[in-house]
Amino acid sequence: MSDFYQNGVITNFHNLTHRSVESLEKEMVRFARKRKMGLILPSLFSELEGPALDNIVNELAKVPYLDEIVIGLDRADREQFLFAREFFSRLPQRHRILWNDGPRLKALDAELDKEGLSPSQPGKGRNVWFCTGYTLASDRSQCVALHDCDIVTYERGMLARLLYPLANPAFQYEFCKGFYARVADGKLNGRVGRLLVGPLLRSLQKVYGHSEYLDYLTSFRYPLSGEFAMRTHVLNGIKIPGDWGLEIGVLSEIYRNYTTRQTCQVEIADNYDHKHQPLAEEDGTGGLKRMSNDIVQSLLRKLATMGVPLTSDSFRVLKATYYRNALDMMEIYNHEATMNGLKFDQHIEEAAVEMFTQAILDAGQSFIERPNEKPFIPSWSRVQSAFPDILQRIYQAVEEDNDGKV
Repeated sequence: MSDFYQNGVITNFHNLTHRSVESLEKEMVRFARKRKMGLILPSLFSELEGPALDNIVNELAKVPYLDEIVIGLDRADREQFLFAREFFSRLPQRHRILWNDGPRLKALDAELDKEGLSPSQPGKGRNVWFCTGYTLASDRSQCVALHDCDIVTYERGMLARLLYPLANPAFQYEFCKGFYARVADGKLNGRVGRLLVGPLLRSLQKVYGHSEYLDYLTSFRYPLSGEFAMRTHVLNGIKIPGDWGLEIGVLSEIYRNYTTRQTCQVEIADNYDHKHQPLAEEDGTGGLKRMSNDIVQSLLRKLATMGVPLTSDSFRVLKATYYRNALDMMEIYNHEATMNGLKFDQHIEEAAVEMFTQAILDAGQSFIERPNEKPFIPSWSRVQSAFPDILQRIYQAVEEDNDGKV
C-alpha cells in the first residue's frame, strides 16, 4: 500500500486534493443517517473571552451533520455559567454545557470521591472525563470527536476530515487522530512534540529495547494533537490520565483495547495555530515544564505495565540518550526552517531541550517515589459497576443546569 495511506503501523490519510468543505459536508450528512455524530469541547471560561472560541462557535453553527455538542466548562461561577449559556446559544445543534464547578456536578463528584472513583485533580482530563460520561448517558451519537477551544486557525473542514473515517459506513475504524504541520508567525511551533516526544520515543527504544508499543506511538505524525475522534462505545472502557498526559494516555488505551488496523490518523489542516504555553510560569511551575513532566510520566507508567524494568540508573542513561537525540533533531529542524525561509532561534530551542532533559529526570524520580499513585481516572464501566445509575444522574444534573434552574 502506498505510503500516502499506510505507514507500517496505522492507516495514514493525507489531505491530497484539498476537497471543498461543502463536498465533504454533503457526504457527511449522508453518513449521519447511519452513524450519528457528536462533538466534545473541553473549555475554560477564560477561552470564552478570546477570539479563537468565538470563531470556532461561528464555524460549528454552519455544520449540518452534528447531532449533539457537549461543552465542558471549567473555572466558572454562576454568572459566568449563565454567560456561557448565552454564548453558546447561537449553536443550532442540540448542545449542553457541563458546569463542572456547579453544585449539581460537584455533589456527584463528591459521591464518587468517597469511593475513590473521582478524578484526583482538576484539569483537562477531568473535564473530558465528565463530558464522555454525559455523551454515553445521552446516547445520541455513534461516533464522537473532541478538539480544543483555543484553535486560532479553526475552520469547520477540520471537523469533517477528523470524523470522516469513523462516519463512513464502509470504513471500520474505531479511532482517528488528527495531524497537521505546526508552523505559524514565520517559525516552527510544537516544541513539546518536536523536541521532547519524538527524540524521547527513539531514546526509549535504545535504552529499554524494541517495543511494538513505541513503534505504534512513533507512527503518529503528531501524537500530542488535541484533535481525535472515536466510536462512542469506545468511551466506556478507556482509562484516561487527568493531567497533561491525556493525549498519550488515550493513544495508549486505544493500543491496549484495539488492533492497529482499527486505528488511523488524518491530516485535518494545512495551517494550525493555537494558544502557546510558556516554558514555565513566573513561579517556575506550570507551562511546558509541567506538561513535559506529565507526558513523560504517562509514558513511563505505560511501559511499567508492559513489564519494562524502570530504575533510577536507567533514567540517567535515558536522560543522556535523549539529550543527544534531541540536539541532533534540533539541528535537522534548523535546516528545515532554513529551507522554508522560517526563523529559528537556536538559544530558545536549546533552552527547551535542557528543560525537557530535566523533566525526564524529575518524572523518573516522581515515578520511583510514588509507586502507588493512581495514574488514571477509572473507566466508566467500572464507575457504573459501583454506581449503576451514575450516567442517568449526570444526565439529569446537566439537563437541570441547562434548563435554567441554577
